[in-house]
Amino acid sequence: MADTDSGPGSSAPRKRADARRNEQALLEAAAATFVASGVDAPVRDIAAAAGVGIATIYRHFPTRADLVVAVYRHQVEACAAAAPDLLATSGSPHTALAGWIDLFVDFLVTKHGLAEALRSDDPTSTTLHAHFLDRLVPVCAGLLDAAVGAGEIRSDIQALELMFGVGNLCIGAGKDPRYDARRMVGVLLAGLRLPRG
Repeated sequence: MADTDSGPGSSAPRKRADARRNEQALLEAAAATFVASGVDAPVRDIAAAAGVGIATIYRHFPTRADLVVAVYRHQVEACAAAAPDLLATSGSPHTALAGWIDLFVDFLVTKHGLAEALRSDDPTSTTLHAHFLDRLVPVCAGLLDAAVGAGEIRSDIQALELMFGVGNLCIGAGKDPRYDARRMVGVLLAGLRLPRG
């Protein structure tokens, strides 16, 4: 029987898959490193967290700005993709919403550093912000609708309002140890709850 995997070019799909896995690992490691140490964290720290060499990072992302943009987009997509899983696996729509908001806070804490790393006059910043709203406002709205439909939260809050509220509570997170943004976001979410009859 012929070995169908041994022909010329047979390793190309495997390399592409490996490259995609490496890129995903890099983006996840970079996001976690940015949350822990800021956007200016050394590239060697990101490489170590991802389990790859520094050259691999530069092969995928030639400049820090390329990496920052890719992390931003990756986190938006991860945040959007998490909502259906949370709704399917959480005990209630409100629990799913709270879990999603927790992920959103992680994103926002990183996002502030990412935004600062990109020049404000760079058109990429405007494009990324539009992508952020286009992808995440409908996701948040779906979670809110599910929680309202279950009779768990008040119905007079809009997704964009909630996201702006959470975003404002996250400004300055990590800059003053006396301020706990997550606790304040928890207070905000508790304020959405309807009294249990």
